[in-house]
Amino acid sequence: MRLILNYFKPLWKQLLLIVGFTAISVWATLKIPAVMSQIIDQGILSNDLSLIIRQGLWMLALSLADISGMIVSDIITSRAMARLAGDLRSDIFRRIESFSLSEIDKFSTASLITRSTNDVQQVQQSFQMVLGLAIQAPIMIVGAVIGALRTAPSMTWLIVLTVTILLVGMAVIFGIVTPKYKVLQDLVDRLNLVARENLAGLRVIRAFNNESIEERKFDQANADKAKLETWVNRITGILQPGMSLIVNLAVLAIIWVGAHLIVESKLEIGGMMAFLQYAMMVVFNVLMLAMVISTLPRARVSAGRIATILETKCRIVEPTDPEAIEDDRRGELEFRHVTFSYPGAESAVLNDVSFTARPGGMTAIIGSTASGKSTLVNLIPRLYDVTSGQILIGGHDIRRISRAELVKALGFVPQRGVLFSGTVAGNIKYADEDISDKEMRRAAKIAQADFIEELDGKYKARIAQGGNNVSGGQKQRLSIARAIAKDPDILVFDDSFSALDYQTDAKLRRQLMQQESDKTILIVTQRISTIKDAGQIIVLDKGRVVGAGTHHHLLGSCSVYREIAGSQFSDSEMKRELEEAKHVG
Repeated sequence: MRLILNYFKPLWKQLLLIVGFTAISVWATLKIPAVMSQIIDQGILSNDLSLIIRQGLWMLALSLADISGMIVSDIITSRAMARLAGDLRSDIFRRIESFSLSEIDKFSTASLITRSTNDVQQVQQSFQMVLGLAIQAPIMIVGAVIGALRTAPSMTWLIVLTVTILLVGMAVIFGIVTPKYKVLQDLVDRLNLVARENLAGLRVIRAFNNESIEERKFDQANADKAKLETWVNRITGILQPGMSLIVNLAVLAIIWVGAHLIVESKLEIGGMMAFLQYAMMVVFNVLMLAMVISTLPRARVSAGRIATILETKCRIVEPTDPEAIEDDRRGELEFRHVTFSYPGAESAVLNDVSFTARPGGMTAIIGSTASGKSTLVNLIPRLYDVTSGQILIGGHDIRRISRAELVKALGFVPQRGVLFSGTVAGNIKYADEDISDKEMRRAAKIAQADFIEELDGKYKARIAQGGNNVSGGQKQRLSIARAIAKDPDILVFDDSFSALDYQTDAKLRRQLMQQESDKTILIVTQRISTIKDAGQIIVLDKGRVVGAGTHHHLLGSCSVYREIAGSQFSDSEMKRELEEAKHVG
């Protein structure tokens, strides 16, 4: 909560204005009972019409001051809280953007979305209530108590008794429901997770006809949340009728005691009416203050969840004294005894991996499923940091290179092509809006994205959210074009040709080697046909390098590579490949 309170510092001017206009509204409200008492006791009972008119106009002016002060205060409060919520969301988003995949995995995407939206909204609403009522209520309570003491000090015990009963009842109820608020927020996370997973995997769900299973999962998460919400609302629902009963009994008690005092000539009618108003001011403002306090536990839970994000230390940090990569060595990529384990994992995914990739050639990474191929390339852009060993670009450890310099050197195409809503041109120029149209078209040509010319609007054609209006192969080719257009020193393809047919795959690789011959090209794949012509092939098995060399060399020297080839080639093709390997050898 302390971290969230720091966001109020830039709003100090607005806070002062809120206090000022709230004070005007409270002052006007507290004046009205005394004026009304004068109208009754000195005007109506004495038939003094001029006093009634004069005090009536004064009461009207006070009412206008009350309303005006409250309206202005509410407007400033709403704007201030909207700004606070906006600042919170911006900082949360920037913080999440700086997270490595380790932090993303720790929170889960669904939880991060909930914290960025639902929790921020909860904090905004709670603080808006605090500013609107927590400032007004204490001033009003003190002022009303003073007014009541001046009007009928012998009846103030009724106010104390009523307030005590109300506070005890509210304390009991909120003591019961407050611990459930954190559980409720966790259930919101769970519901978002199920909904997001369902929407993301809709095609798979329908392909396997498992809609009923997913509906049961969602219904269960929804029912758990609804059950707890119902329980909380049922308990808190006792408050309103209970408080109304107590307040009405208090009114009756004040009238009954006041009537006796009037009969005994110890109190005037106007005085009793003024005391009744002061008493209601105290009671209702105590209730409002208690209601505000009741929202704080839930706001505190949300604030804590937000603070957890903002206070999370990123595993991957910028170097304090970054090193610059020399221009003549920008394409050199070296893995030097690299070992990597996921946070909390018992065993390493990569063990003592060493190889060097240089400009002008293609280095390929191949291996069976779960051999660590994708993990290896995720270490290059520092989506994770190595557990031990070094990854060097141009002879510099990437942990000693600034993020901007590292990003500039790399063109990374992930295993799953990602497109953003916008245009084709906007996606290809994602790395730099200043990329010329000529460079954009060149990149598209190398990536074999000829289909762009057939789209309605061509490079201005719209891309839907997530690229849902293009095929998987088209999505991959646009992702490849985006990396090429950036003109990096090192191009990394993480199984990025998997959705392409063999002919397109071959054309793309041929164009890459011809047009990007001065760059270092690193390809992760499971297709041997994609990497047959690579100058260097690294074979991974269970996180270790078990072979390195050319295609024909590995056929003769590496059993793992031979098994992969045997699973992809027919018997006659495999026989021919082995004969060629012997001949080359």
